[in-house]
Amino acid sequence: MKNCKLALFASGNGSNAEAIIKYFLADKHVEVAAVYTNNKNAFVLQRAHRYGLAATVFTKEEFHAPAFTRQLQQQGFDMLVLAGFMWLVPPALVAAFPDKIINIHPALLPAYGGKGMYGHFVHEAVIRNKEKKSGITIHYVNEQYDRGDILFQAECPVLPDDTPDTLARRIHHLEHHHYPRVIAGLCRKI
Repeated sequence: MKNCKLALFASGNGSNAEAIIKYFLADKHVEVAAVYTNNKNAFVLQRAHRYGLAATVFTKEEFHAPAFTRQLQQQGFDMLVLAGFMWLVPPALVAAFPDKIINIHPALLPAYGGKGMYGHFVHEAVIRNKEKKSGITIHYVNEQYDRGDILFQAECPVLPDDTPDTLARRIHHLEHHHYPRVIAGLCRKI
């Protein structure tokens, strides 16, 4: 019997979502039950289909409606996992899932966080500012972008000849390796 039911939220490619899905395929205690996206053209929909997962596309109006929060509660999700999801989570949804919504950010928060700081925008800023290191931050979600309590961070070097693409590859490696493991640890506490 699965005792930790996850819903994944993604807005685009979904490589983190797929890494999480694959990690838990044979897990007896954790179930990735559904994928939600705000982008009807997101590649994450194809990834979800490949693994036979229910996938839901929603609008901003639906996301902010009380019915959406109630639906997630009725589905019995233990945790909502943001994996490349770009919208700010509404306060009512945060309140309905206290310390049960987590996100991953491609930098060492609190640096390079906030509205508009995602993907290549983060890597470009890190390189432009001649940082010596970057990394990932896994954190709880609250009512502000990238301001929830930090659960885990991992670092990687920023090399002198890095481009946003080369840095992104190292960051993705960290994300795909660590995010499922952090989720597994949180699920063990449920």
